[in-house]
Formats: sequence, C-alpha cells, structure tokens
Amino acid sequence: MRVIIVDDEELARGVVREYLAPHADVEIVAECANGFEAVKAIAELEPDLVLLDIQMPKLDGFEVVELAGRKARYIFVTAYDQYALKAFEIHAIDYLLKPFSQKRLDEALAHARSSMGSQPGLAAAISEAVQRTKPLERVLIRDGAKVHVIAADKIDFIEAQDDYVSISAEGKSWLKTQRLSELENQLDPQAFLRIHRSYIVNVERISRIEQAGKDSHIAILKDGARVPISRTGYQKVRNLIQ
Repeated sequence: MRVIIVDDEELARGVVREYLAPHADVEIVAECANGFEAVKAIAELEPDLVLLDIQMPKLDGFEVVELAGRKARYIFVTAYDQYALKAFEIHAIDYLLKPFSQKRLDEALAHARSSMGSQPGLAAAISEAVQRTKPLERVLIRDGAKVHVIAADKIDFIEAQDDYVSISAEGKSWLKTQRLSELENQLDPQAFLRIHRSYIVNVERISRIEQAGKDSHIAILKDGARVPISRTGYQKVRNLIQ
C-alpha cells in the first residue's frame, strides 16, 4: 500500500510513521503538514491510503477529502471523537482516536487491506455528508494544483454553466464542478436566494430591482452586476423585501 500521512503536528506524524514501520507492504510516499499540501500530494501521487488528521489549519480533513477524494481510502486520525459519525458518512475505513496503540493501527490497516478490492460510492457519500452539515461557511474550489477558499458571505452571485457553477465574489469569478441545485442546498437559505433557474444571489448584495421588460426584472447588485430574475424568483424577492 502506498500511504500518505497528513497531520499538522510533527510528533503525531512520527508516531504514525513508527507504527507503520513493521508493515512490509506499506510504503510512505509523502508526509503533509496541512490540508493544501495533502490535496496536492494526493492528486500527484495517487496513494492507496491516506492517514488524515481532521483539525488542521487552512483546510480540515473533510475538506481535503472533498477536494482530493474519490480514489484514495481514508483513515481519520484525530484527538476528537465528535467527528466519528461524519467520518463514516463519507465511508472512511476507520477512525483512530489519539492516543492510539500499535495494535489499533494494525487493525485499521487490516480494514484497509480488506477494502482494496471494492470502491465505495465516495463521491455521493461526500456530497450527502456535506449537505448534512450545512450551511456552508466557505466554498472550496480546485484549480489545478491550487485551492481557492471563498468565504460564503463574500459571494455576490452564482451562475450555472453546464456541469459547472461560476462563483462571483469581490470582483473575481471561479468555476467549480458542481450543480447549482446541490450548492443551493448547502448554502444558508436566509442569505442566498435562487432568483432564476441559472442564478443564486446573495441577498445582502442586492441594491435594487429594476423592470427589464413587460414581465421581466433584473437585480442590480451593489457592484453594478446585473442578474436576471425569473417570475418565480421575483415573487421570492418581493416576499423577502416586504
């Protein structure tokens, strides 16, 4: 098994490294001290297994799985037991609670070996787990080797573009592979409104509503952006501002 160790504490990585040493079939291909390094390493090295801390600076373990996930198997390694349910919702192989013993890690590796022949529906499971923890406080966007982290309250509007969404925030736009309806379900419904089949808008960014035609309207945002409003969307906006 090709393994990556991810933990922001050097001592914790050292313990995992020591416990893995007796396993002749394990090759440690990388060690990462934060989530950004982990996403990059997982994409480039395509490990079989990732031993992944949860609470880390910049990106937490679940965000690493969201960005890099799909192929590798994950064993979460953490000092906090409150994340166990979510870990298994995304089909983690095991959940090691620090401090753990050599025997406990050996058991987790045995689980990993037995699971190598089957590929769980990780993508769907991740999506489901993310939705259960809504609303999102930030949106993660993978751009090659880069990861953009956008605070949800900085988003101006979101536009559907085929299999992508275009997220506009602070004068910039990013493409993310996700359906608009899925992202809508993850955002705070008190802050974001679906005003058109192709658009979600941050309510706080709306400056005014203008009539564009006999039966059509446009939302003018505070930065001057113009977002079309459907008939159904117009009723939502009217109900909101009344």
